[in-house]
Amino acid sequence: MTQVQIGIKKGRKFDQVLDGARKVFLRDGFEGASVDDIAREAGVSKATLYSYFPDKRLLFMAIATGECQRQADDALEFINEGDRPVREVLRYAANKLIDYITSPLGLQTYRLCVAETDRFPALGQQFYASGPLLVRSRMVDYLRKAVARGELQIEDFELAADQFAELCKVDAYHGFICGVTSDYPPARRARVIEGAIEMFLARYGARG
Repeated sequence: MTQVQIGIKKGRKFDQVLDGARKVFLRDGFEGASVDDIAREAGVSKATLYSYFPDKRLLFMAIATGECQRQADDALEFINEGDRPVREVLRYAANKLIDYITSPLGLQTYRLCVAETDRFPALGQQFYASGPLLVRSRMVDYLRKAVARGELQIEDFELAADQFAELCKVDAYHGFICGVTSDYPPARRARVIEGAIEMFLARYGARG
């Protein structure tokens, strides 16, 4: 169990606190969100909030990891709905990934991990385990099934999953992280996604 998990205690109003905190963090960002505002939005006292989350960083990471879990579950539901073509699944996965990494919550999570991991290593470990590793795990599961159906040819599934994720970050991601861009027009985004799919299938697509 990580230090982050040890520091969090659940109770009757736990989900209520999370719902209120998510609204405030999305509205004001990590730095701009005050404990008073979070408690007010959640309809609880500061004492109740602190009884669950003794540190604002822990609360923010709980929101971030919960969002990663939700998106991973959505992706799994989409994939399991039927035998979708590989291109359709990859396009969906790419859009989900880009949605998150360019979102205010995704950007703030990355910046917080970078800023605080030296002092609070459990923060980065917690997010990595329930965020990037979870997403990679779901992607690997799909790739294995696609290979079993003869749709792809892959030997190193973890590497292939990581490569696809990195291909989807081309162009915009570092601009968003560094704060030099905040706009990602649909045509520019589609260009990156379709390019990622084409390159991925050129390497791993099944050959007759």
